[in-house]
Amino acid sequence: MHPLARRLAPLLADQAHSTRPNWPLFGRLFRPLSAIQALKNRFNVPSCPLEMADRVLVSPGLEPLEIIVTTSALHRLSNDAAASQPPVRFMEDRVDAYYRDRAINPETGSHPLKGRVPAEGDVLVTSNDYLSLARHPEIVEAQLQVLREMGHGEPRSGVFAFGDAPLRVLEKQIAAATQSEDALVAQSGWCANTGLLQSIADASTPIYIDMFAHMSLWEGVRSAGAVARPFRHNNPDALRKLAAKHGPGVVVVDSLYSTNGDLCPLEEMVDAATESGSVIIVDESHSLGVYGAHGEGMVAEQGLLDRVHFRTSSLSKAYASRGGVVLCSSRHAEYLRYQSLPAIFSSGMLPHEIAGLGATVKVIHREGFRREKVMRNARELRARLRGMGYDVGADDTQIIALVAGPEHLTIQLRDALESRGVFGSVFCDPATPRNRSLVRLTLNADMGREVVERIAEVCEEIRPELSLDQWPCARRTERLAA
Repeated sequence: MHPLARRLAPLLADQAHSTRPNWPLFGRLFRPLSAIQALKNRFNVPSCPLEMADRVLVSPGLEPLEIIVTTSALHRLSNDAAASQPPVRFMEDRVDAYYRDRAINPETGSHPLKGRVPAEGDVLVTSNDYLSLARHPEIVEAQLQVLREMGHGEPRSGVFAFGDAPLRVLEKQIAAATQSEDALVAQSGWCANTGLLQSIADASTPIYIDMFAHMSLWEGVRSAGAVARPFRHNNPDALRKLAAKHGPGVVVVDSLYSTNGDLCPLEEMVDAATESGSVIIVDESHSLGVYGAHGEGMVAEQGLLDRVHFRTSSLSKAYASRGGVVLCSSRHAEYLRYQSLPAIFSSGMLPHEIAGLGATVKVIHREGFRREKVMRNARELRARLRGMGYDVGADDTQIIALVAGPEHLTIQLRDALESRGVFGSVFCDPATPRNRSLVRLTLNADMGREVVERIAEVCEEIRPELSLDQWPCARRTERLAA
């Protein structure tokens, strides 16, 4: 018998005879059930503890090989175990706090992200596949062809992709499609942002970051060891005041903010950054592919290419794939390729992913009707919701946020929508402040008008069930009226 199972067995057997056993706190059960039942019989215990075990692995002869339990449970097994494995309170305190404060909302008894399970026929307004390319036959075929020929190729860091390697060809394709001199493809948008900031900033660099900027940008600040100087959302004057106080640094904004669907006043922000002599980074994760005549993004659409030092983007939104990209000069792309830690110390894109993205670049450039359809859907639904009294912001983007505010009100909104077959994305702490949680609806090109109509009808139907007078927009209106 495995030593851990040997230590656990007496505890389970002793507690089996108690009327209210004080079982250690365990997690989920692993199958096979036949093996679990055998262990129950062997240990002569009721079903409670083993059905709550995190993991039970057995040999073909049903001998327990491994039983994984929480650290705190192990410490109660015996004095010698406690002596050899002192409690790791710094970790357990954080885990305990999650279960105490987050796993169950005290006002609703539910975690904000744990609602119903969608059923057939329900409407999911949760995908970032804005242009509906995830199943595009041309893109899928490009991936399948390379998978058949190369499988997963030779997984390795992107720094070892030389000459006309497929990764370098893809980078040139994306650069040309986005009107950039060059590009560095990363494993994700997160890696693109963290690697960029880690490479260009250090502890002496003030980083002026919009309060609503994506978490990957905040993580990039931490990775650089730099000082974050957050400024009020979409407020160029607040940026100017900070820069006047702390000097030139790096200005970080999103072109389109992923939580609430706001557009950044890009020209004003670029003006403020330029006045202070700062570098500017614009995260275009939610605008690349959707904005611009051929999907080249919002910076290009507004004629700001020669004034923005770096554009970054996830490739899992409009590009509907995996990866990220930094758009910049060839000089900077070369530098980042060999200085960005994620670029160096993580394996690069697989061959079929590269092939799929190459096909995606062509489709996005060619099929402009997809941009037209997603924006039409967004305008129509936003207008309907605005007419019902929902605060959906002023910008007609493909992201519509219903900001209920406190988490118990967002759960109320979530449940009302889901009970009628409409599933949005709940955003709560740590994605938003706790008093500004929301349900996000993301529109895509393949969404028919009948689906838009259904969403609108459900939102109209649930209004009497919602505490709209407690939503942030209502409280803001009251303050202004006073």
